[in-house]
Amino acid sequence: MSTEAQHTPIPPRPAQPPSAATEHSDSEGPSPVTPPPPPPPASARFPDAPPYPARRPTPPGRPATTPQTPAQSAVHPRPSHRPAASPAETPAETTRRLRPIPAEPRRTPATSSLEPTTPVTPNPAHSWTAPHTSGGTFGPARPMVTFGEPEAYDDHARTGMSGALIRRRTLAAAVCLVLGAGLIGGAVTGSWLAGGSGEGGERGAFAAAGSLWHSVPVDQLFPPTVQGRGAGPGSADRTWTRIAVAPDSGCADAFDPLLRKALAPVGCERLLRATYTDATESYVTTVGLLFTKADATAMRSLDARFEKEGLGRRTDLMPRPYAAKDTVAADFGDEQRASWTVSVLTDAPVVVYAVSGWADARTVDEPQPAAEAMRSGATTAVAQAGLGHEAKGLADRVERGLRKSVTSSSEQPS
Repeated sequence: MSTEAQHTPIPPRPAQPPSAATEHSDSEGPSPVTPPPPPPPASARFPDAPPYPARRPTPPGRPATTPQTPAQSAVHPRPSHRPAASPAETPAETTRRLRPIPAEPRRTPATSSLEPTTPVTPNPAHSWTAPHTSGGTFGPARPMVTFGEPEAYDDHARTGMSGALIRRRTLAAAVCLVLGAGLIGGAVTGSWLAGGSGEGGERGAFAAAGSLWHSVPVDQLFPPTVQGRGAGPGSADRTWTRIAVAPDSGCADAFDPLLRKALAPVGCERLLRATYTDATESYVTTVGLLFTKADATAMRSLDARFEKEGLGRRTDLMPRPYAAKDTVAADFGDEQRASWTVSVLTDAPVVVYAVSGWADARTVDEPQPAAEAMRSGATTAVAQAGLGHEAKGLADRVERGLRKSVTSSSEQPS
């Protein structure tokens, strides 16, 4: 045996003896490659797996070997390449993997009047639909889940629902309108019957105020004690005590001649007066209520004249005091008048006024209206004494009591 033969590798022994076809092919020489059989169906474990690469040719000098496989295995070698074209798929499932199958149009019965004339296809963005079977029904693989509007929704259904909704809303609006009109009508009727609204109510209050001079007790119009919280200079408190009440009378001697002439257009129904003193009995003040015969228009006209012509600030248009005998105001005459105020009411036929002075009977050369004596920085003797606050403060409290009496009188049933 030569040296070359010793180093030549011996091919391995095959696991199985070659078949007759193999021996025949070996004996006759190379033959054309026989195409392998088609691939088996995809299994459930490895669906549609990519094909194995083609078997590499055996290099020269090495015998082809066949892998050992169990006898019961029926796995055939895979082809080296896929077929050029695969047969068309039918709408039937051949494996357990879910694959999309083209959906057929839904068939709707012709007897439904609310179904659309054309097939309605679900919107892919709103719902997910399970695959259809060949019979037009949904497959059992997954349930249909809808997130948008119903797939059977159509213009006919919308029209019917909108009509019913419109009818219900129209009925509700009509009921609310009837109820609202009834409530408003009842309120207006009740107010009209009560006579407390609008021009009728104002006329009633004005007329009620004109009769207070004989329907309200004197202690209610002129209380025995009047508290003036913050009515004094520097917002100091004041307390006034009534010392005398004048008998009700006319207006002949109650005003200066020019003031009486200015008040003549409204007439004089009755004049009520009372005189008060302060807690120290240093000052005396007469307050009066002139009940006129005028209506609301005449009272507004008189108020406008006083405001425009400044009649309430003229020293020749001052009210006169009531000097009661045997009191600290016994010497309270025209020469002792220091400050005054006149207020013409427009919601009642009444003129409210007050005039103040010293209780020691001192004379005043330059009387001063209360509005000027109460100004900040006033340096006159009247202002420094606070006589302007005495007149204005007491007149305001009596006027408030009068308005309260008017309100109570107008609310009482006749």
